Amino acid sequence: MRFVTIEHAGREWPGVLDGEDVVLLQASDLVSVIEAGTAGVVAARNELATGERLPLASVSLRAPLRRFRRDVLCTGWNYWDHFEESKGKRDGQDVDRPEHPTFFTKGPDVVTGPYDEIAYDPAISAKWDYEAELALVIGKAGRSIPVADALDHVWGYTLANDVSQRDLQRQHGGQWLKGKSIDQTMPLGPWIVTADELGDPQDVHLQCLLNGEVMQDASTKQMAYDVATLISELSFGMTLRPGDLLLTGTPAGIGNAREPQVFLAEGDEVVTRADKIGELRNTLVYRELA
Repeated sequence: MRFVTIEHAGREWPGVLDGEDVVLLQASDLVSVIEAGTAGVVAARNELATGERLPLASVSLRAPLRRFRRDVLCTGWNYWDHFEESKGKRDGQDVDRPEHPTFFTKGPDVVTGPYDEIAYDPAISAKWDYEAELALVIGKAGRSIPVADALDHVWGYTLANDVSQRDLQRQHGGQWLKGKSIDQTMPLGPWIVTADELGDPQDVHLQCLLNGEVMQDASTKQMAYDVATLISELSFGMTLRPGDLLLTGTPAGIGNAREPQVFLAEGDEVVTRADKIGELRNTLVYRELA
């Protein structure tokens, strides 16, 4: 199943895709469906026969998750080709190849919709960069989850673009929160594909296009640490809860590592797509942020 959040009749509604229609759900939002576990999915499936239907082409898709209990959870350096391409380009902050996954967070106000504008302000940064990523949504709470059980805790998968401000990222002691938490800069969506429908998360073809040119093109098979390992390591001593969002890292091809470097500018169109999920299509538009 594919779950969406749409804008309709002056409010946001959770829904389910059914062919070319969106079936509206009675739940308050998708987080409520996720928190209900299997019962929430069963109820949504039952509503396919009774719920109000709207043509998908007639509605505005919002980011599927709109309510967060914590920051967006993220993974860095999870494709070794991406780790290697940036060597010597981290402004003196190079490190040895990590022996465990690298995690960081983004403030939840970064989230914007799958076709919404990305807020752009050159006063914030001179080095705006793109990062196409597979993201997952936790569906079952757990702490210190074994690798063998980790995928049972995934409710579904979606796409994100972890738009980053590289100079801002380097200015704060080597930590990444500030340079990755600018408001309205992380497209998310276009929907959440349930784990059973997507299948193997290590068999997803991921791409990022900038103004029609392919900049990133990889398979999640190339991940340094697979999805199950990420969940197990992140949950070690730390409870993950339904509705938590985890980005799984970006492959090689980022603008900062190119020669010459390629950074985003006002008017650029960025497309993030995956064969088993769909695509995000976003344009950078000036908005005063500083």
